[in-house]
Amino acid sequence: MTDYYVNYGVVAMLGVVGLGFGVGTFVLWRLLRPVRPTREKLLIYECGIDAIGTTWTQPNVRYYIFAFLFAIFDVEAVFLFPWALVYERLGLFAVVEMILFVLILAFGLAYAWGRKILEWV
Repeated sequence: MTDYYVNYGVVAMLGVVGLGFGVGTFVLWRLLRPVRPTREKLLIYECGIDAIGTTWTQPNVRYYIFAFLFAIFDVEAVFLFPWALVYERLGLFAVVEMILFVLILAFGLAYAWGRKILEWV
């Protein structure tokens, strides 16, 4: 029973170390960065051209949809590669499961394509 709790201790320790690393990085960055604000540094600047009109605009939702679709298909690749290495040992059930997985993703892609979500203009 003690080994059972030791495993929780290891997980908790890794969580504390990860949290400490993240917080420590931000604190160290805050302490070491130069703070010299000037009028020029506080001006709004984008792509080498001075901003004209209001600069706070809401971006098009298609950018988020593209990012979301990329994440979905990136996750698909993460699941497909390890599966492809051991598919012979998994049997017919695993092959059918993977086919269903790919078909669901293909249906999502076809839906996005049919709704013209993937067009930039």
